[in-house]
This record gives sequence, structure tokens and C-alpha cells, in this order.
Amino acid sequence: MNGNKLFYIYTLFSQRYITFAFKLKHVNMKIFSPGFIRIGSFVAIMLPLGLKAQVVGPTGTNTNGSSSNAIVTGVPFLSISPDSRSGAMGDAGVALSPDVNANYWNPSKLAFIEGDNNLSLSYSPWLRRLVPDVALAYLSYAHKLDDRNTLGASLRYFNLGSIQLVDANQNDQGTYRPSEFSLDVSFARKYVEGLSLGLTGRYIHSNLSNGAFASGQQTKPANAIAADVSMFYKKETQQFGRDALFAFGVNISNIGTKISYSDGGAKYFLPTNLKIGAANTWFIDDYNEFTFTFDINKLLVPTPPIRDNSGNIISGTDDNRSVPAGIFGSFSDAPGGFSEEIKEISYSPGLEYRYNKQFSLRTGYFYENPAKGDRQYLTMGAGFKYDIFNIDFSYLAANQQKSPLSNTLRFSVLITLGGSKNADKK
Repeated sequence: MNGNKLFYIYTLFSQRYITFAFKLKHVNMKIFSPGFIRIGSFVAIMLPLGLKAQVVGPTGTNTNGSSSNAIVTGVPFLSISPDSRSGAMGDAGVALSPDVNANYWNPSKLAFIEGDNNLSLSYSPWLRRLVPDVALAYLSYAHKLDDRNTLGASLRYFNLGSIQLVDANQNDQGTYRPSEFSLDVSFARKYVEGLSLGLTGRYIHSNLSNGAFASGQQTKPANAIAADVSMFYKKETQQFGRDALFAFGVNISNIGTKISYSDGGAKYFLPTNLKIGAANTWFIDDYNEFTFTFDINKLLVPTPPIRDNSGNIISGTDDNRSVPAGIFGSFSDAPGGFSEEIKEISYSPGLEYRYNKQFSLRTGYFYENPAKGDRQYLTMGAGFKYDIFNIDFSYLAANQQKSPLSNTLRFSVLITLGGSKNADKK
């Protein structure tokens, strides 16, 4: 096997399993959980698409990097931060100064972008401590219709690498490359000075099963549609005797249909998310500025109740609900009450220093409660602007023994074309 390790992935569809296998390189065998089945050089791994989240690798890591105790949703790749600027600031971005990547963070900010046409391409090798060939690519575009209205579009593509398929007898069944993507179209409009609103439509496609059969039931690619609603407000002010800019943003994303991987099978919530944030920029002089931003996030999906061995609910609320009921009930359905609801909130503080609007240094921190996903990491990065180009880089530093996201890199290139229609301070 040329030094590669071959692992099974089991995909769960209402407790029916499809067996796959894929090659992983340079895996540290010490991280294997005793809960997984070891067969020679093989390790059994769960990739739940039913009662649990999609996972990669032997530790049960969800595809967005959270641990197996995170709240379950379908297509968690939608919650991966795609670009390097916010990726260097603790994954905070809902209230940062607008750029074309607002298509993801807060589409209402598109109304304030500079330039008639903006384009960005981002790429991130993902979960490389677990798998050698998983990656996220993100293409984002925005076009100003006039001084008040902007159209945006973006494509997110998540490549899960090359998988070697085998049957129950470990006979080779060829290879397959599972993938997921989402396609967005956004509209943003200014309403009063400093205030804009945004609306996004999204198509989601998740192809993980290669049309295989499980217990006589054929699996299929999953499709869903969703919407985002967002707002952004900014105000120039004076603080500590200097010019400053305060901004506030809200984005409710992935409000949409449930998703299913088989006809008549179980359906699962999209990762509907509430993101609220504020940012404050201090203009020290004509060349130097500092920005501090802070985001909070909460999934607007049901928290699974605690059940006994017979499936009866001991504590919490039944999570088999409609999408509206799941969203509104997500603030009060945790089995542990208010204290558990607070644990479901993640926090993202970030800092950015810019010199002459050409060179930037950034850092931040992301915190998720250990009982609700356990993503905790420091981020840092830099950016450089030359003519119409912005080049950004970010690095994620986490516990090498604990986090599958440690040493994650992101790269972004932004291009701004056309004259600025927003000459005010960003």
C-alpha cells in the first residue's frame, strides 16, 4: 500500500450502513479511539449522515473541524470559514469593513464595497492532520448596480478527497471522489445613511454515496435550498479624540429545507446559524489604523434530548420538528436548560492592524465550549495590497495533540475593478 493507511468509512442512513474505504497518509496511530474497530491495518470509522454529523478520520471529527459531541446538522461544510482575512481574526467577519467575501459573512455589507466589480478566490487545505486530500475552495463575486444596490454571487466547493470503494469482503470496487458545493446569489441595498439589508438564496448539493445500496435502499446525492437574511450598520464617530468607525452586523444563514440522502429516509436540518458581531476601527493618523471585532454564533437547530434505552425522552424536547419550530425552539430546548443554551454559543474576538491601507497584520481567537464541539484555536495572518490586488494569508494554531485543525492554512486573492462608489472610510 506504499505506506498508506486504508480506513473504512461507514455512512449511517437511519442505522443502515454503506461501507467505503479511503487512503490516509502519515496517520499517527496513537490518536485512534478505543471505540473504533481495528482489523489488521484497517480501522473502522463512522461517517454519520443520519443520527450523527458527517465525520472524517478515526477520532470522529466533523467535517467543519468540531468534535463528535457537537450538535448534529447536515452539510456542516457550510459553516467552514472560507477566506483568509476573517480566518486570521478568529473566524470573525459579520461586522468587519466590507469586501467581496461579505457574500459569506454578511451579504448586506456588499452595498458598501468599493469598486464596480470585485472578485475573490480562496483555498484552504482542510483537516490535513487526518486526511491528505480534503480541501475547501471559495469563489466570490460582487457587482455594484448603482450607489445603493449590489448583486453578489459565490460558489463554495468542498472536496472530500479520493475514496477507494470496497465491498463487505474487501474486494476493490473502484475509486470515488465525494464532494459538496453550494451556489449563492445575494442582493444588498442601502436604505438610510450607514444602514443596509441583504438577502441571499442558496442551492446546496451533497454527493457522498456514489449511488450505493444500504440494506436494499439506494442512496442518492442530497439537495437543498436555503436563504440568508442580514443587516449591517456603520457610523463614523470620534473616540479618544480621534476619528473612529463603529459597525454592527447580523446574519441568519442557511434557513432552508431539510436534507436527505435516500428516498423516504430521514431528513436532517441544515446548519442554520445566527451570527451577531460588532467592530470598531480607530484611525490613529493618515497611515495607521486598528480594528477590534467580536462575533458570537449560535446554531438555530434543535438540541437532541436525553433518552433512555427505550428511546423515551428523559430530558429536553423532541428534535423531530419542522424547520420553523427548530429555529425558534433552539433558544430553549437544551436538556440542561439555560446553562446548556449558553454553552451552545461560540465566540470570536479578532484584531487587525493596517498601514497605509496596503499592509495588514491580524490575529484572533475562536472558542467553542468543550461539550458542544470543542473548537478552540488561535489564528494569525497578514495581507498585502498592490494596485487592484489584495493577497491574504492566515494560519491556525491549535493544540497539536487535541485539534485536527492545527496548522490549517488559508490563502485568498481579491481583485477590485472599476472606480470606487464608496469613497468614505471603510
